[in-house]
Amino acid sequence: MKNNAERMGKSRYQAARVLLLAAVALLAACARMGSPDGGWYDETPPRVVGASPGDKATGVTTQNMAINFDEYIKVDNPTEKVVVSPPQLEMPEIQGAGRQIKIHLLDSLKPNTTYTVDFGDAISDNNEGNPMGNYTYSFSTGDHIDTLEVSGYVVEAENLEPVKGMLVGLHSNLDDSAFTTEPFLRVSRTDSRGHFVIKGIAAGDYRVFALNDVDRNYLFNQKSEKIAFNRDIITPSSMPDVRQDTIWRDSLHIDSLVRVPYTHFLPDNIVLRAFTEKQTERYLLKQERKVANKFTLFYSLGADTLPTLRGLDFDHEGALLVEPSVKGDTIDYWIRDSLLINRDTLTVELTHFVTDTAGVLSLKADTLTLLSKEPYEKRMKLKEKEISEWKKKQEKAEKRGQPVEEHMPEPKLEPRYLVPGELDPDRNPRFSFDTPLEKLDTAAIHLYSKRDTLWYRAPFLVRPAKNLPRTYELLGEWRPDVEYSLEIDTLAFIDIYGLGSHPYKQGFKVRSTDEYATLLIPVQALPDTAVVVAQLLNQQDKVVKETRASRGTIEFFYLTEGTYFMRIYIDDNKNGQWDTGDYAEGRQAETVYYYPEAIECKKKWDVMLPAWNPTATDAAHQKPQDIVQQKAEKAKTIRRRNYERAKQLGIEYIQENIGKMP
Repeated sequence: MKNNAERMGKSRYQAARVLLLAAVALLAACARMGSPDGGWYDETPPRVVGASPGDKATGVTTQNMAINFDEYIKVDNPTEKVVVSPPQLEMPEIQGAGRQIKIHLLDSLKPNTTYTVDFGDAISDNNEGNPMGNYTYSFSTGDHIDTLEVSGYVVEAENLEPVKGMLVGLHSNLDDSAFTTEPFLRVSRTDSRGHFVIKGIAAGDYRVFALNDVDRNYLFNQKSEKIAFNRDIITPSSMPDVRQDTIWRDSLHIDSLVRVPYTHFLPDNIVLRAFTEKQTERYLLKQERKVANKFTLFYSLGADTLPTLRGLDFDHEGALLVEPSVKGDTIDYWIRDSLLINRDTLTVELTHFVTDTAGVLSLKADTLTLLSKEPYEKRMKLKEKEISEWKKKQEKAEKRGQPVEEHMPEPKLEPRYLVPGELDPDRNPRFSFDTPLEKLDTAAIHLYSKRDTLWYRAPFLVRPAKNLPRTYELLGEWRPDVEYSLEIDTLAFIDIYGLGSHPYKQGFKVRSTDEYATLLIPVQALPDTAVVVAQLLNQQDKVVKETRASRGTIEFFYLTEGTYFMRIYIDDNKNGQWDTGDYAEGRQAETVYYYPEAIECKKKWDVMLPAWNPTATDAAHQKPQDIVQQKAEKAKTIRRRNYERAKQLGIEYIQENIGKMP
């Protein structure tokens, strides 16, 4: 009896469950027939139903193609996303119209050539935006279709950032000159990950290049164009392979794993490091006189010899103070004489080295008219306004019985003192100025250190800061846990206009060594002769410390607590800076490697990391994703809104009927 009851109960439960599922299906059907929010969503991607000429057709002679779909479609940004190969010197016309994509090639067709039109993810349906996925249409003017592919990545040589939108092409001519004299044979374009796939390749040997093709001629003919190259000769091939695909039941649950056979094209791991060559042509970009007492010359490139200036409407002898930038491509000229400052226009003869039409650096004389953007009349009005406001202020003070100034205060030199209250032992206080100094009196600068309760004079040195104009740093014997006092007298600094500085006093303390971490990383797999420069980076990929590896070990001291990243570069020419490459000389940019993980540092820690082999991972996959600035775009997928709707409808129905179940 008990077993019969159990069987009857189970039957009733199963019957109720069937009825419940039927009710859910009925409810879904009602929604399809006309629910308040418009029925079920279209989740079917567009499907090709035909093409003219047919996909993979041979013997094609027409320059007009049409691809037909089973629903209305749209093509997203075809000029950027759609790549036609062989490259077209005249931009092809590609347009989505209703259920069809029309293609019109303006270049003449080449004989016995496979053409590919790679749409990438540009095609989607017109209503719900369901992406078709990567799609390539191909045809041949010959009697067969070339089907080989090669793929890889393009990254910035300097920081291994993925390069988006860069042209990548093949040459069957293996000479170096092909890149500068012949258009690419076949092309592709990098996506947001820096990834590229070149399709429709015939069997043979090739070299691969990348090019930021400014003038769309598919060859490297401008130094301003970013490029990438290597010496490798690639031979495309293919083999049968199997990959594991994941079938998702929904956004959270895996339904099954299936093994899918496919054709594996090789090589698929090409990595190109992109760089822009150093400018070799020197010319004057512009002249500028933003403020009355200074004008600036901007050049495309620095030179070993500074320009010479001769005043055509003023005596230039001793009238100018010259301040070139570190690279010599920007030169400031400070005007000393107040009479010249008050003149809105100055005319000079400029003799300088510039590149002539033959590409040779030679002397040339030019006449420049320097017009101030702060006219004398405007500056006088501002001065009058300043005097008027000062007088009103004194009148108000007098009425209130407050002290009144007899004379308007004279302008003073205002140094910017960079003296923190707590100083790192390996840093130095700095002070900088808006105008060049005529005098820096070290006798008026005093540094004291505190021992017990007494203050003693401490030795120091003042020197110009490296690569920072009008900036000086104070070098001292900075001892951890010691207090210091910096005291500067009046007129310690006087600029070229006779303005002097106010007195200044600032106390500071050098932090204890307990506040810091030390980082040590042994480096493997690099030549013993390599000069390795290591750069510690913050979470914005900016350099916070730099050092040279010593005896195969990278050492960083006095690190504050936090998260760091690290990269190194091989300083081939030993000049202490990263240098770009040069195609004509066959020189790559200096090689950069990124440590693959974040590095955590804490107070009082000595962090000794395991030996690191920088060459273990290719350049496209070294940089930690946390500091990659060029983020990969999210792949377009069908939104699966019907599943969410059905799931919600089912839950609501069960909640309403759960008490009625047997």
